[in-house]
Amino acid sequence: MWTRRKASPPECRSEATKSRLQRPLVAALTLLLAFGCAEADQGGDAQRTVAAEAAPAATRSVVPADAETIRLSFAPLVREVAPAVVSITTSRVTTTTRRLDPFFDDPFFRHFFGDLGPFGQPRQETRRQSSLGSGVIVRREGLVVTNHHVIDGADEITVILHDRTEHRAELVISDERSDLAFLRIAPGRSLPAVPLGDSDRIEVGDLVLAIGNPFGIGQTVTSGIISARARSTPGARADVSFIQTDAAINPGNSGGALVSMDGELVGINTAIFTRGGGSIGIGFAIPANLVAARIIGIEEGLETARPWLGAAYRPIDTSLAEALELERPQGVLIERVHPEGAAAEAGLRAGDIVVAVGGVEVFDAPGLNLRLQLEPLGSRVPLTVMRGGERLQLDLPLEPAPGDPQPVQRRLTGNQPLSGAVVAELSPAFNETLGIDPFIEGVGIVGVEPRSFATRLRLQPGDIVVAINGERVTSVTVLERLLATQRRRWVISIERGGQVFDLTIS
Repeated sequence: MWTRRKASPPECRSEATKSRLQRPLVAALTLLLAFGCAEADQGGDAQRTVAAEAAPAATRSVVPADAETIRLSFAPLVREVAPAVVSITTSRVTTTTRRLDPFFDDPFFRHFFGDLGPFGQPRQETRRQSSLGSGVIVRREGLVVTNHHVIDGADEITVILHDRTEHRAELVISDERSDLAFLRIAPGRSLPAVPLGDSDRIEVGDLVLAIGNPFGIGQTVTSGIISARARSTPGARADVSFIQTDAAINPGNSGGALVSMDGELVGINTAIFTRGGGSIGIGFAIPANLVAARIIGIEEGLETARPWLGAAYRPIDTSLAEALELERPQGVLIERVHPEGAAAEAGLRAGDIVVAVGGVEVFDAPGLNLRLQLEPLGSRVPLTVMRGGERLQLDLPLEPAPGDPQPVQRRLTGNQPLSGAVVAELSPAFNETLGIDPFIEGVGIVGVEPRSFATRLRLQPGDIVVAINGERVTSVTVLERLLATQRRRWVISIERGGQVFDLTIS
């Protein structure tokens, strides 16, 4: 916390500044003048500043204690935090197909010979791909947080500590929806860890440091301010509400630390907005409070479960606010309520407007989801709701999405159009793993075997089998019965992205 104190006379500050720039003899004379000026400061702060300047060069500076000291250097803060920021390298084996003669890659020959070419099977080549990222030690025994996209698909993960020692890492959990992943290493000793700060207490304009390993060149520190809070970005998962900063963040910084002037972790750097691939001063970090909530889940054995509201909703923009006769755009509008969700239990209805969760105002879906995830499962959180022009307080239980029916997966076989598809019955919990609407019921495709008939139809995971020849599919048993009937003409209705397509096969 910064406090206002009496400033030294202007001539004192001027001479103190020159003392760092002049040659030794002139610096000594200036130092004497600075001591004289410091006597005019009743609080004695100027005396301590000059005494610090007169100290030997080998003397280590201290952690910044006030605004005046922060203007001089971030070095003490970096020395304290940087050892807990690590580099992460990942590798995975990929397989590529190479034809025996590249001449047959020409579209003309591929039209006649396909992918195989006239000389039989193509050659399979394997190679190992490597990538770089950053991470932060959050527990001294070796728990490291990074981004999901840093370790996604990796066969091997290595954590490189500040002292350049390398340790093989074990993946604890990885959550694509919040873009967080936790690793565990066994260094055999206590490690430096960054204390977690309260990301709800930061304000726009606060100074922050971004520490990471951009482009794999080594640990780098950049400074900036908090540019915005509760920011959503195009294409981001609905569970993430970001902190925006103008501290330079580049590829390789992902998973690194966003640190406050108190030396606390306030965010995990995760993304940048860029047109050319480099930083343009618009970076995003996942709030540290979400990291803290995930750590609690790990320590209590609830590693993957997350609270589910059990409702469909949309943000309120200006036009919608006018239609609802609101004074200003605020909150999110509830459109549907799942009968088995927490919203129904709390008494939430379609048409309600949720304006705050736990006393914190929300404006969009990422903000609402973030507030729910910051609370532990099994607890309850107050919702501030507007209904018919009145404000209500509802008590929302925090529960995971229901998993009934159990997603028993089944591979379809036989002489029928969906042969090679792997299907399962849908539930709110299973739909979340597929990334589809939790309200959708029926049978979904969770996998497609290569070179199968389902592949030729270009089916993909997440597709919903709605009907076969006009008869609705309600379960895997019904689907198998409809596919077992021999037909000369098939009409298969598939739902994808909210649209239904009819595939006709003769």
